[in-house]
Amino acid sequence: MEELSHWIDGKEVKGTSGRFSDVMNPATGEVIARLPLATPAELDAAVKSAEKAQVAWAATNPQRRARVMMKFGQLIQDNMDALAELVSREHGKTLPDARGDVQRGLEVIEVCMGVPAMLKGEFTDNAGPGIDLYSMRQPLGVVAAITPFNFPAMIPLWKMGPALSAGNAMILKPSERVPSTSIMLAKLAQEAGLPDGVLQVVNGDKEIVDAILDHPTVQAVGFVGSTPIAQYIYGRAATNGKRAQCFGGAKNHMLIMPDADLDKAADALVGAGFGAAGERCMAISVAVPVGDKTADALIERLIPKIEKLKVAPYTAGEDVDFGPVITKAAQERINRLIDSGVEQGAKLVVDGRGLKIQGYENGFFCGPSLFDNVTRDMDIYKEEIFGPVLSTVRAQSYEDALNLVMDNDYGNGTAIYTADGDTARDFASRVNVGMVGINFPIPVPLSYYTFGGWKKSAFGDLNQYGPDAFRFYTKTKTVTARWFSGIKDGVALNFKAMD
Repeated sequence: MEELSHWIDGKEVKGTSGRFSDVMNPATGEVIARLPLATPAELDAAVKSAEKAQVAWAATNPQRRARVMMKFGQLIQDNMDALAELVSREHGKTLPDARGDVQRGLEVIEVCMGVPAMLKGEFTDNAGPGIDLYSMRQPLGVVAAITPFNFPAMIPLWKMGPALSAGNAMILKPSERVPSTSIMLAKLAQEAGLPDGVLQVVNGDKEIVDAILDHPTVQAVGFVGSTPIAQYIYGRAATNGKRAQCFGGAKNHMLIMPDADLDKAADALVGAGFGAAGERCMAISVAVPVGDKTADALIERLIPKIEKLKVAPYTAGEDVDFGPVITKAAQERINRLIDSGVEQGAKLVVDGRGLKIQGYENGFFCGPSLFDNVTRDMDIYKEEIFGPVLSTVRAQSYEDALNLVMDNDYGNGTAIYTADGDTARDFASRVNVGMVGINFPIPVPLSYYTFGGWKKSAFGDLNQYGPDAFRFYTKTKTVTARWFSGIKDGVALNFKAMD
């Protein structure tokens, strides 16, 4: 069986703890590799090495760091299929979805190619008599990222791109369920010209997470995962004086107004609700049709679309709609929540429980499930299922539907389907959710904007990627300068080449 490694000082390093985590193939239920779990001492050594490497990297001018990002982006593009294969093998995503995972990460790297513009400070000439005032943005030093299983390429790239291009060194702790993609990305970054030690990949469990949070050299922590863990990491990081941006769970609603194009709305719900087996923080898990006539017509359209979905391992072809969920425990939890929905009175219109695929009977597959007549007191509404389950909550008016979203604990993403501009503008203005789609089901902003939820979906003041990321990974220094001497003698007639 393959034994995986850490990535320390520009090379693969075997662990010394003697502790391992199993890496599974979720389509077969088989263990495909053993992942070494680092010790706090190994983490400390990686942090110290990163601290040394960061000094020279920070002194490298932003344009040269941008060139590394340019080469890194090209290498990601050149190795798209190999990266997607790793994502699919360890996560279970279809290959088209895995390529999308890599592509959305690559788009952030492309923005980082313009890092010199992102790091520009401000300047005021003659702020006072003979006084100039200016600010500069400087890297924090060593930062860390703790990334989830559901996007093995995208979220590590969201973290490392802005952090590294801003001049920091990074300790990356990927999910122990999907470690191989991060190692490959680290290799590609080295090939692109990133100095050894600037990016360290350290595998581990909660022991290493706590060691990162407590390490005095680590200045900032980025995290994506469940809300309870996001809140824990944010609290412990803040207690230790670190910056933290921690993104948690979601319960994303999509409102369907009576004037909406119901065929387009149904297509959007199927894609947004069941893509990636529902294992997306931006998945639509709650459909909110306004009015019983709208709800009946929507359900009528959803049923045949859902029943046609092809659930299979990624190796079954490009036409697979989604694959397995990540673990046996996740599969069992999803089925348990579906059971609770039935017991609590919701109508199970399409039942995805008990799906078995020939030759993959031990895989962690869940078929697509559709509920109608869900109410806000049911467990399937209150909990983030993180699986291929779509719940329909009927609303009698636009205000009732809006209040349902407003009252929910989570505020990651939401959407509305309508043909009325006034309604759409009112919804976008009033809803207390961080990302809003209008006739658009998964409103993940493009990489030159910024990604982040509200309420219990996010902890911290700054969002991921876009301008906020460069604010998060740098600190501002403001200089007030006054000069008493005249201009120095000497003439230079030629442009000096950039060092």
